[in-house]
Amino acid sequence: MSAFLKNDDNVLLATAEAIIQERRKLGLEGLVGGLEAVVISTEQDHFQPAILQLLSTTGHQLKYAFSDGDRDVAVLTLEGSADLIVQTRTGGENPFLEANRGAKTAAMPNTRLETFVFKCRDVREYARIQRERGVFFLQDRVFDNSRYRYAQTMPSRFTGNAVGLVEWKTRESDYLTDGCSPLALPVTKPARPYLANIGELDHVATRVRAEERDAAILEFMQLTGYNFAFSVYVEALNSITNVARLTPDDYAQVFTSGIEPFKTVETSGPTELFIHNFGPRSHHMAFNTANIESTVEALSADGLGFLSELVGSREEGLKQIFSKMSPHTLLVNEYIQRYDGFDGFFTKSNVTLLTESTKNQ
Repeated sequence: MSAFLKNDDNVLLATAEAIIQERRKLGLEGLVGGLEAVVISTEQDHFQPAILQLLSTTGHQLKYAFSDGDRDVAVLTLEGSADLIVQTRTGGENPFLEANRGAKTAAMPNTRLETFVFKCRDVREYARIQRERGVFFLQDRVFDNSRYRYAQTMPSRFTGNAVGLVEWKTRESDYLTDGCSPLALPVTKPARPYLANIGELDHVATRVRAEERDAAILEFMQLTGYNFAFSVYVEALNSITNVARLTPDDYAQVFTSGIEPFKTVETSGPTELFIHNFGPRSHHMAFNTANIESTVEALSADGLGFLSELVGSREEGLKQIFSKMSPHTLLVNEYIQRYDGFDGFFTKSNVTLLTESTKNQ
């Protein structure tokens, strides 16, 4: 810790370029596509409340649910968006238990956004190449059923998240396993017209330790087709927001870290404090939102709490807001609207205000 130097984008960019060249050399470039789904695990007694909360605060619909012996699973879909897969373990071991340890996570040891699932042209070839590079997977062999092939890495020691790769054989978003049973859930999507304003998953932001920021981003680049794009430094709050992109039009992967490592609760800033309390993990899911002012007002009227007022403006190009953390998933929802062809991703002023608002968690 004492030898840590401040994060420096020049160092990160030099290594990132070497990883891109390595991907091309190994045949990985172009093998992995965009995000298909995120997998959110909950405690058993929070499973149905988590599903209902997501149905009540996003545009996603419950498509189907099933049980496969070790898990109950619900699949929430929205056209044009990555799927939200909510699951709870009913048996077997949880490989994410160690990653879930934090000062404030004792009551929720099985809860986190666990896995980012990406489309892959050839999962068996991907797994072969990555195993030769020393990457470890949850299973010795690629999972292969009548609907898809699937491989999943072990949880990262930097983010606590895994990367999944899916190769569809039939139709997309068909995550059923052979021999699974239909699961009837007594939850329905509320009939609230404003939920149609909440669109696709825009990005997920994962908080990582300052001293592991570069390693987390570079590891993600090695496992996917994403590239480091840019960072926004908020020195006053000891925070960096880092963005990785596949293309400018696809879902973005965001990493937030301190500029300097955690020292004390009082001095380290909200980003490092979150990691101290909850461990490295995904902090929020962001959804593209139309008519954001009236939509947020309606969400608030229906009981969703927020960490601040809306930040940004049409003149600046975008507006954003964070909800309070869900007691069922430990995730925050972000609602974001970009105006008039805004070609940026964030503005420093919005990043600063949103980061500051997380002091209220």
